[in-house]
Amino acid sequence: MQDPSSRDLSFPALGPEGFLKICYREWGEQANLRVLICVHGLSRNRRDFDALGADMSDAWRVLAPDMPGRGGSDWLEDKTGYTMDLYARVCAAAIARSGAAGVDWVGTSMGGLIGMALAAQPNSPIRRLVINDIGPRIPAAGRRDNAAGFGSDPRFADMAEAVDWHKRHRAGFGPMSEAAWRQMTEVSLRGRADGGFALHYDPGLAVLQRQALDRDVEQWAQWERIRCPVLTIWGTASKLLLAGDLERMQATGLGTEVLAVEGVGHAPAVAGARVLGAIRDFLAAP
Repeated sequence: MQDPSSRDLSFPALGPEGFLKICYREWGEQANLRVLICVHGLSRNRRDFDALGADMSDAWRVLAPDMPGRGGSDWLEDKTGYTMDLYARVCAAAIARSGAAGVDWVGTSMGGLIGMALAAQPNSPIRRLVINDIGPRIPAAGRRDNAAGFGSDPRFADMAEAVDWHKRHRAGFGPMSEAAWRQMTEVSLRGRADGGFALHYDPGLAVLQRQALDRDVEQWAQWERIRCPVLTIWGTASKLLLAGDLERMQATGLGTEVLAVEGVGHAPAVAGARVLGAIRDFLAAP
């Protein structure tokens, strides 16, 4: 059931094959120019921010878009078109759609990478940046682990089977109640014509993700160009954001505040009083 304080909307964005429909969920007063943009991870969608959007909607207008190939947004025919450049253009369009001169940003994994790329641009409109379990260096071993099984397009006969799959393959999100696992599963699925379920993303997203997994990603020069305050949420058991890299992030550029989530891998759920409270306190600062 949709939160009555939210609404699902869409806008057009120019992609490599023409215009794409980009679906997004919005919370808060539509006239509010205090805007928070939330962007999900590689295989996720806008619904990962349901708790944050509801919590922040008293003071912010929150927009959470589905990147192309996920959720309610259009898929591409040519799967090599799913690039970070495309996602950055879509997010720039979302910022323009908001009407705000400056925005705050929360990005999980891939959404954090997009946020860092935009925040490093000259005249960036990003005022404060929250990145969830990602940084300027992504080790090859972590990339391989994160890509394992991605794009395999599992099919589920019923919800119980889908919940069981998520418990086994999404354990990095942290311990959850049975109700939370079911809620997370429900927002991760699309119905199939045969009455079963599949994951709510284009399996073709894996085409580019499987390339160059033997190399670390290093973007420290970009990190040095970020001129806004940063909060990094870190799952202490993460294989994508390592302790040594987090220490370097704190010591270089403008540094970063850190919220460590113990016993959680990649990536901590954007939910729960501690995480939501830390995000609110960080974004509320002048």
